[in-house]
Amino acid sequence: MGIILPGTTAAAYYGASGDHGAYQYLKLDDIVDAFVASYVGPGKICENVNIGDVWFHAGRALQELHYDTLRSVKTQEIELPPSLVMLMPRDFVNHVKFSWSDASGIEHVIYPGRVTSNPIDVEQDADGVYQFSANVLNTDEESKTWGAYKGATPNEVNDDYNDGTYWPNTGGRHGIEPEFAQNNGTYFIDYITGKIHFSSNLSGKTIIIEYISDGLGDNQGNNTDDSNQGTVLVPKLAEEAMYKHIAYACASALTATPPHVLQMLKKERFAETRKAKLRLSNIKIEELTQVMRGKSKFIKH
Repeated sequence: MGIILPGTTAAAYYGASGDHGAYQYLKLDDIVDAFVASYVGPGKICENVNIGDVWFHAGRALQELHYDTLRSVKTQEIELPPSLVMLMPRDFVNHVKFSWSDASGIEHVIYPGRVTSNPIDVEQDADGVYQFSANVLNTDEESKTWGAYKGATPNEVNDDYNDGTYWPNTGGRHGIEPEFAQNNGTYFIDYITGKIHFSSNLSGKTIIIEYISDGLGDNQGNNTDDSNQGTVLVPKLAEEAMYKHIAYACASALTATPPHVLQMLKKERFAETRKAKLRLSNIKIEELTQVMRGKSKFIKH
């Protein structure tokens, strides 16, 4: 994604096939250049900082801000194959939500299957003695637990909870866990193999993953190398937070930095990060009011 310069004409912008919305971002190398001009040099806070150190701390600052401050949530959509396995996105750091979309495009949340996993299947002989062969810890091998999980029909599909067991005449539910009282399917993540496993009732459905990236990859999740790292984009609303993160990190690495200066930079970093988070939260009072109106409805029991 390129950057639309202020001098770009309206016709060139609206007539182009890409770059729409890019004005809200700055390139990382612009952030670094501006930081060096403002903070590095004789008599400045980061007087003896090398440009390489600035680049390192700029990348680290972008990563830290992406985890819980910037608009760092990415999405992927796949049709779940019969194997019921989805590969982690290349730039996956943590997940936000899994869901599947129906014929109307409505997303249904998929909940984690906390009661199963895909453990490493250790080879044994007839007497149960471990066999330490070359593939004793073959993480790609299917375990019996995972094989049984994907081959079984989930309980929520077998029972719609409308019978006398879960819906007695008194109208109460007894002995059921709320997290299992749904039929959207389940998933679990095998972090060792980098695979996401789903229950059998999701086979063939359109699976959507929302996940957190560290911000250092392109739109396909490919990590950028040193030659094009500067093209990584930073929201303008977080520009000052980037400067404060870099300044504190660079100053803390210098032995000559006075403690009171470090404390000041630390407070400024916290304040600017908080400000960026509030700006990027994008809470609209009209939308919040519309949602909260439904909370005042009277429900008869």
